[in-house]
Amino acid sequence: MVSVTYPDLARALNLPGVELAPAEAHGALCGAMCATPGYGVEEWLIEVLPDTAASGPVRELLARVFARTHEELTGPMFEFHPLLPGDDAALADRVVALAEWCAGFLYGIGIGRVVTADQLGGDVGEIIKDFSEISRAGVSPGDDEEENEAAFAELVEFVRAGTLVVFGELATVRDRVLPPAGGLH
Repeated sequence: MVSVTYPDLARALNLPGVELAPAEAHGALCGAMCATPGYGVEEWLIEVLPDTAASGPVRELLARVFARTHEELTGPMFEFHPLLPGDDAALADRVVALAEWCAGFLYGIGIGRVVTADQLGGDVGEIIKDFSEISRAGVSPGDDEEENEAAFAELVEFVRAGTLVVFGELATVRDRVLPPAGGLH
């Protein structure tokens, strides 16, 4: 498996004109992979680096993030994990990153070419609603640190599992979607 860390992605996206936070960029990738048949690395690069001519090393690193994410979502071992700061980061920073990841995921679902209101029922709809709530998460000052850590770990696991459910549930829809209007070029 191709290994890329959150700090690697943060350094790669630290470019003039790049407005996405690293977690948000990864969330958008995951949402788009769930909702767009054949979503490719070039499509993601356009979303992440819209006005930036990325150097070879940056493009290479982003391609590795793409490949790792694709492997994790499609692999048989349920190894997917949202790309977030490590436990050494402050809890408040990790919560912000998780909120950004969920916001990015919702964006990725939104730019997808398969999801309609009909497909957002059942488990997928509930997960999308929950991700929307998580995208507004924060840490209140004075809360018990240990309880907050436990709650954060539960939210990360929910996001991890929820993403796999959405990816799996939308697989049949992705497989039968027609090309975008206007035909192939």
